[in-house]
Amino acid sequence: MDKQEAKKRINILKKEINYRRYLYHVLDKPDISDSALDSLKHELYRLEQQYPDFITTDSPTQRVGGKALDKFQKVHHEVPMLSIEDVFAYKELEEWEKRIKKLSPGSHFDYYAEIKMDGLAVSLVYKNGILETGSTRGDGKVGEDVAQNLKTIEAIPLQLNIPTEKQVNDFLKRYGNVDAKIFKEKIEKLSGRIEVRGETYMRASIFEKLNKENSKKGGQVFANPRNAAAGSIRQLNSKITAKRELDFFGYDLLANFGHKTHEEAHEILKLIGVKTNLNNRYCKNLEQVQKFYKEIEKKRKKQDYWLDGTVINVNNVALFKKLGVAGKTPRGIVAYKYPGEEATGRILKVSWDVGRTGAITPVATLDPMQIGGTTVTHATLHNPDEIERLNLHIGDTVIVEKAGDVIPKIKKAIESLRPQNAKKISIPRQCPICGEVLERKKIRKSAKKETEGAILYCSNKKCARKNIRGIIHFASKKAFYIEGMGKKIVEQLVIEGLINTPADLFKLKKEDLEPLERFAEKSAENIIEAIEKSKKISLSRFIYALGIPNVGEETADALARKFGILEKLQKATREELENIEDVGTVVAESIEKFFNDESVKRLVYNLKENGVKVEEMKVSQYLPLRGKKFVLTGGLDSITRDDAKKKIKDLGGDVSSSVSGETDFVVVGVEPGSKLDKARKLGIKIINEKEFLKMLR
Repeated sequence: MDKQEAKKRINILKKEINYRRYLYHVLDKPDISDSALDSLKHELYRLEQQYPDFITTDSPTQRVGGKALDKFQKVHHEVPMLSIEDVFAYKELEEWEKRIKKLSPGSHFDYYAEIKMDGLAVSLVYKNGILETGSTRGDGKVGEDVAQNLKTIEAIPLQLNIPTEKQVNDFLKRYGNVDAKIFKEKIEKLSGRIEVRGETYMRASIFEKLNKENSKKGGQVFANPRNAAAGSIRQLNSKITAKRELDFFGYDLLANFGHKTHEEAHEILKLIGVKTNLNNRYCKNLEQVQKFYKEIEKKRKKQDYWLDGTVINVNNVALFKKLGVAGKTPRGIVAYKYPGEEATGRILKVSWDVGRTGAITPVATLDPMQIGGTTVTHATLHNPDEIERLNLHIGDTVIVEKAGDVIPKIKKAIESLRPQNAKKISIPRQCPICGEVLERKKIRKSAKKETEGAILYCSNKKCARKNIRGIIHFASKKAFYIEGMGKKIVEQLVIEGLINTPADLFKLKKEDLEPLERFAEKSAENIIEAIEKSKKISLSRFIYALGIPNVGEETADALARKFGILEKLQKATREELENIEDVGTVVAESIEKFFNDESVKRLVYNLKENGVKVEEMKVSQYLPLRGKKFVLTGGLDSITRDDAKKKIKDLGGDVSSSVSGETDFVVVGVEPGSKLDKARKLGIKIINEKEFLKMLR
């Protein structure tokens, strides 16, 4: 965008972020996620860095929080509690280092890395070792006096600890650069003003317990532990705060103990009785910072507190001060955040993709954004009804969410950021590939549940894109698994006229492939071997490969278990199909219609003629897991995920992709995801791989 467009975008972002920050910091009532708000702030910060002429004193990047609430006395911070610049990628961290090194050429840069807690920043002021005041950050200059509430937190010392002579001497041996005279004078009496800054937070286990109790009583249910901690600290009655069992980590020391580094400040905090996070670590360079970041990311789900990144400090205190402040942000510190599950970006255009069943799916092209550690440039809009429901326009700033491996989707538009020239997304009437007039059909969300809405379909059986997508699906890993038969190869074979249906794959010869571009003798031989190897296939995979509308992996497996052989399924009545647990009226109708189609009958016949052998599904009568529902999370060492699912089903059990109140067992492998947390929250039985294998035996 040009300079004038950037100015407009900056102004509207400032207004929007200020409003969201007011909801978050002052009222504790956020209406969008932290990661979505972070994304808006990051966009503003990058634009202001690109066009520094537009940085103003009222910009959200130049301030910290909201104004103090009137229900507590105001406290003026002697040293402002400033905000921290966010970065979301290692490249951005390197850019930060380059900037600060330019400001102090020749200086030695090393770092101290800390856990970035998702809590509430507070200041504790001690006079002669006794806690005198405790306050929130507020707007950075003025906070709220919440000392009575902070005193209820066991982790916060009411009186600082004076270490033993041995502890003092051991410290000085380890940190020889500390001014021993100043250090001893200060540590032995703890005289004068000592300010400790840190994070008060609610442990995840306490948060879950609190919400459970409040829900039963009809009380307030908090959105996250940060809101719960903030709400607890702002209670007028300190007895309520005490019941919330809050915790605290110290992260900074504002007093002269003769120390020269941030690492030494952390060690002194421990000496005087302030709890610090034991994960925090000295890093001699950015490579070690990155290693720390990755290690904490792996541990993140196992901690009994929420964290959203790491904080990287220039370790040398004098150098930190020399680097100074840019607006309201110290240059010598940065928050290296973990990618959120949500981010914001603009819709640049919408294209309509034709799937193997003829379904036409709208796909939005977006500004590149980081979500969950990946760069996202496209998101599904599902169907025309979804576009109407969200009232989407080209040019809209939207919140995009991504959970695990799920395709990113647009959650909502921020209408207050809509540009004046935004255009409504137009819905096509004809297939973008073949020009066929499109039909509207009801959406089916799952085999069991119907939902309102409709999707566009191309009914032309000869539509080139449908045909190609169908063959790609047929050859995919969960179907026939013809290794090497990817999208580009299928497209090439169709364009060259070598294949027209999936059955044609099994007639291919090495001589057909060798003259083609991308194919040498060896690659042609590998493809033919992969095709030959795939000819023997299980009934459930064969059913899935056919691409029956509304029939996914789970339903294909249920059909295979019910009928055992393909011929019985082909002759099944609608009533027989509807009696299967995973099949409802719409799916039964779809299956019956599919197998009555002459082109499908011809396809199945040709597949068999070309050497495909469909194995009979033999179901054991021994079903010890009947009625039990399993969820798998994390990697298993001795068995693949697919084999584990198959064994569960062979023994009568069921496998689900999500944890719910109906789940009986959650099987936990290496590096489990959020499903483990949810299982703990719901009290679901958790078993390890060894216990799981014993159950299968």
